[in-house]
Amino acid sequence: MSRLMRVYYYAVLGAIGGLIGWQASNLTGLSFTENLLLNEVIVGALIGLCIGVLIGLAEGSLTRNPIQALKACLISGGLGIVGGAIGLPIAEGMFQMLGGEIIGRAIGWGIFGLFLGLAAGITGGSQMWKGALGGLLGGLLGGALLETSRKMLEDPLMGKAAGLVLLGASMGAFIALIVFLLSRAWLEVKSGKLRGTEFILDKFMKTSGPSALIGSSALKSDIVLPDPDIAPQHALLKGADSYFNLKDMSREGTYINNRRIEQTRLKNRSTIKMGNTELVYHEKR
Repeated sequence: MSRLMRVYYYAVLGAIGGLIGWQASNLTGLSFTENLLLNEVIVGALIGLCIGVLIGLAEGSLTRNPIQALKACLISGGLGIVGGAIGLPIAEGMFQMLGGEIIGRAIGWGIFGLFLGLAAGITGGSQMWKGALGGLLGGLLGGALLETSRKMLEDPLMGKAAGLVLLGASMGAFIALIVFLLSRAWLEVKSGKLRGTEFILDKFMKTSGPSALIGSSALKSDIVLPDPDIAPQHALLKGADSYFNLKDMSREGTYINNRRIEQTRLKNRSTIKMGNTELVYHEKR
């Protein structure tokens, strides 16, 4: 999927997560204890878990990597629980303090979105602050839409349902959108089973940061290409602050612009071939 399709995918799965969160909170009820604050913590955590798991599923689904999907679901779901447990009580408290103004609840949901954005930064190829910024903005807008829909629709259940769907969609879309707009480097798959998929590389760019292994094994590589002619660990991508070096680690060979390489510096629009898969490296200055 392209980066624009990533925005669509995140928004749709975030919306589904919001819908599941609405249904789950209705089925379990809202009064778990006699303590109002504790109730808000539990309900917020439940909604956060549902939206977090679905948004986490987006990245693994886009790359068709079940291990990546499971990892993202666990991290995003866990941080969703924390964000929801913190965000909903803050939203309710700010709402009361500001005399029923929408901005109060929007701030609380913005904090919730920030936690989900952090999860996207951990499990994806972007830097954590970019995901967090997207989640914060999406949570602020989604929180405002949630309160607006609850006020506009006469049926409180339908208002809550529409609001949570909009909240999930807004957070998912903004997390992916901010990463899309601020990404500095990415790989675009031009042929093979993942044709059209783009892998964001920003968090691998720093010299002191992690390297990215490219290969066919979901257990051994960071960027997984399902191609039988690609080795489990085929090549190593190492950042140098403003550019990347690519090192071949395979017997089959790695080709840059149709020339076999052992190690080379990547330049914008370089064509990389591994096995039967062709990729194009993109960077923004």
